[in-house]
Amino acid sequence: MNLVGVQLDIVWEDKAATFDRARRLLDAAPPQRGDLVVLPEMFSTGFSMNVAAIREGAERPAERFLESLARLYDCYVLGGVVNLAADGRGLNQAVAFAPDGQQLVRYDKIHPFTMGEESSHYTGGGALQYFEWAGLRVCPQVCYDLRFPETFRRATREGAEVFVVIANWPSYREHHWTTLLAARAIENLAFVIGVNRCGTDPKHPYPGRTQIVDPKGAVLADAGPRAGVVAAPVDPAAVATWRKAFPALADIKSL
Repeated sequence: MNLVGVQLDIVWEDKAATFDRARRLLDAAPPQRGDLVVLPEMFSTGFSMNVAAIREGAERPAERFLESLARLYDCYVLGGVVNLAADGRGLNQAVAFAPDGQQLVRYDKIHPFTMGEESSHYTGGGALQYFEWAGLRVCPQVCYDLRFPETFRRATREGAEVFVVIANWPSYREHHWTTLLAARAIENLAFVIGVNRCGTDPKHPYPGRTQIVDPKGAVLADAGPRAGVVAAPVDPAAVATWRKAFPALADIKSL
């Protein structure tokens, strides 16, 4: 099985145009049966605060697109979408589908990016979520969540073995992105796939740098700055083997 990252230059607030770009990338590098394919945060619109314009609504076009990819390639697919919260603000979500189209998880981003005014337009989630893939327990996270190791540690203590981080992480803080992906893998002895966008939106440039990191912190794949698809094989036994050989998690102390 492979972890697969689809690094998109998202067309601003244009779902149909972005779907076309994603299809073209996957047509050129189709995933294998059973792979876990990951698209960025708000993959179909970019990191927009215009919730009314980009929310899924009753037709849920971005979710239907993710489901269609899962069915087409007989694989697992995760990407970022926007829906409405009960308070009228948005929910920045990660949604995953199985090869048969079944929804596996719907995670609400716990940490809206206050400095980018996200918390004024989006409601933060209150719970971690998990799904099973290739015999591994997968925990999705969204962008700014990456800066909060306590949620990753809690997920590890609840059995997480793979972290999926989807993002619209700007170029100004590229070094933070790559450093924190490696840190979350090393400290939790877990696989991490971080899927970022590339290109630009009306406010920021984006570096790409989608990466797949193994439980020892080795970078297995790096997409660089341009749109494309990257993949790396995952040995389901690798996490358990490393955690047994280097049992640092057993020394966790709550202060």
